[in-house]
Amino acid sequence: MTSFNQQDGALHCEGVSLEAIAQTHGTPTYVYSHTAIKDAFLSYQNAVGDHPHLICYAVKANSNLSILRTLATLGAGFDVVSVGELERVMVAGGDAGKVVFSGVGKTASEMRRALEAGIKCFNVESEAELRLLAAVAEQMACSAPISIRVNPDVDAGTHPYISTGLRENKFGVDVASARDLYRFADDAPFLEPVGIDCHIGSQILDVAPFITALHSLLGLIDDLAEDGISLDHLDVGGGLGVSYESAAPAVADYVSALTEHIADRQLELLFEPGRSIVAMAGALLTEVLYLKPGDVRQFAVVDAAMNDLLRPSLYGAWQEIQAVKPRAGNAETWDIVGPVCETGDFLGKDREMVLEQGDLLAVMGAGAYGFSMASNYNSRPRPTEVLIKDSTVHVIGRRESITDLWRSEEIPPEIA
Repeated sequence: MTSFNQQDGALHCEGVSLEAIAQTHGTPTYVYSHTAIKDAFLSYQNAVGDHPHLICYAVKANSNLSILRTLATLGAGFDVVSVGELERVMVAGGDAGKVVFSGVGKTASEMRRALEAGIKCFNVESEAELRLLAAVAEQMACSAPISIRVNPDVDAGTHPYISTGLRENKFGVDVASARDLYRFADDAPFLEPVGIDCHIGSQILDVAPFITALHSLLGLIDDLAEDGISLDHLDVGGGLGVSYESAAPAVADYVSALTEHIADRQLELLFEPGRSIVAMAGALLTEVLYLKPGDVRQFAVVDAAMNDLLRPSLYGAWQEIQAVKPRAGNAETWDIVGPVCETGDFLGKDREMVLEQGDLLAVMGAGAYGFSMASNYNSRPRPTEVLIKDSTVHVIGRRESITDLWRSEEIPPEIA
């Protein structure tokens, strides 16, 4: 059941009117449902059941401290791709011992900080990275827990920008190379092979590619056992899609399809979901500034833009757009566009709606890769973020002021 629904002719979130939120906090504003986030996380926890597991939320999807705190309280682990994300997790009360560190470009300083914090595992993506990590760990006289991210050359059928499991992608190493790296790590005095990792992409709407990738990992695990290398965990990555437009697999079906293949193995199962935890828990609230009819296209110019929500412009992504207070009448076809000086600045095209100037719209499914990808392009302050819990609205990210835009900048005296 969605936390966003129509009540008394207006869109609400957890019983709170989005119209009231706009009146109090202005627009654009990101609105998140605490209940939806909690329920989405627990859908993974409950589906895995008694099998040893850790659900590592992918921080890049939405890194707001209050959302991280919510998940940490539920016992979540975290998947991070930068030292900044690691620090966010710890500030929010997350356990560094439940953190896996992914990403193809970890620096030596990031490795040192992660080792100091005592993270669960580094997901290593190349031989060069593994050798640098070994050197850093030796300098610190400590052991670095590692898994190798395996690229199984599986086509997940998703957008090329978020496909990560093909040979042509920058992520991970092939199966044969991974075996060699495990042998190197097993012999290295300051490396400890503890797991194996695979992530084939995001927004995958079919379980079959996950199973194909899993079989590739299990084959490698058996080969490593012949080499005398035993692992503690299997990380299947994230990537389960959400239903922006097309139907997505149920989390329970996805999880059961994986667990049935490892039920007889003594392996902790790690997941790295991000989008499927927070996407449908959020909406971007925006106001129609102008209606601009035309002979070829009709434009509804709103006060949210590509700097606030980049997915439509970057990926051509489709997200549902609802009127907060739907109007009766004959619907017309509108492109919902923002004020940024780019033709690519749109939130949705060809939407059948009854609109008037001043109407409030909600871009649904905006909890993931919305605010976390927002920028100040065109010198636009980033939006307010609010989290609704038990019918109470909490500001969890204040709207930037104009002066915030240049707070970190300086004009040296020498500049005339």
